[in-house]
Amino acid sequence: MAELQITEEEAELYDRQIRLWGLDAQKRLRASSLLLVGLGGLGAEVCKNIVLVGVKSITLMDSHSVTRNDASSQFLAAREDLGKNRATASVQRAQNLNPNVVVTSDEGNVCDKPTEFFKQFDIVCVTSSSVQTMMHVNQICHENDIKFFAGDIYGFYGFSFTDLNEHSFVEEKPKKVKGSSATGSESKKLKADPTETVFVKKTMIFHRLKECFDKDWSSLTEKQLKRAPYVFFILRVLFKFHDQFGRKPEAASSENDSTELQRLHNEVFTELGLKNDLIDTNYTEYCAGELGPTCAIVGGIIGQEIIKAASGRDAPLDNFFLYDGVDSLGMVDCIIRS
Repeated sequence: MAELQITEEEAELYDRQIRLWGLDAQKRLRASSLLLVGLGGLGAEVCKNIVLVGVKSITLMDSHSVTRNDASSQFLAAREDLGKNRATASVQRAQNLNPNVVVTSDEGNVCDKPTEFFKQFDIVCVTSSSVQTMMHVNQICHENDIKFFAGDIYGFYGFSFTDLNEHSFVEEKPKKVKGSSATGSESKKLKADPTETVFVKKTMIFHRLKECFDKDWSSLTEKQLKRAPYVFFILRVLFKFHDQFGRKPEAASSENDSTELQRLHNEVFTELGLKNDLIDTNYTEYCAGELGPTCAIVGGIIGQEIIKAASGRDAPLDNFFLYDGVDSLGMVDCIIRS
């Protein structure tokens, strides 16, 4: 990814960002091309965050049309765009956020795209899609060293997933200096100097989404399971619902969907080798729709992580961010460790 030069106009526009993470990081952002799949409420939040920060280009992809349900959280498509393609309907408002970013749309299905299609992007982010779609695109990205993100919203619950393959970045740390001993002589022990910093280069290895799904939970002790990320298990139930019914739980059919989720809860927990009562099934009442606040929180996390990955600044989250809006609790959990 070649760095682009920052014009005087852009330097003024992005002044606060440059002060925060430096000119070199902003140049790398300015050279980044992003594919964003899924323009629901979460996709709109991610799009807004990335366009405002000043990437080179973003392609919005969605094969679905704008529906009345989008009015609750999808702020990039106008009310009069009902029935139009969701990606195309989102272009103009996204472009208005930052004229320096090239915003285009693709009305195709991401699963129909050949491998060569993805190679034109530095980063791919998949939202509002089935877990099979996420795994399919993740595999292509992993094999071609393309940074991959995924996420979705189920009512009060949401998640983001990161696979950056082998990723190098720098962290700003306080400089270590020699301190003084009690006798006034120079101490051999190094201490942090808060007035001076240095940049430390690090590398992390990431895992594919499928590896996280293949994790064996049955071998964990009861004590270990109590510390396990319970929202991940809730998501496994929601993914299975999506697979069986081709949609997420909806408010219009909430009572019936809640019943189906409880049935699937028992199936999924049995498949994972877990006790059905490991977590309470009252979560099944809070999984309908794309709630705006949940979209904003998870979309903010995904936007933050894309910025960090593109700029090469600061340690990325590895590999899940899980959000429980019922208890207003966000958690980072590495399901598969290197």
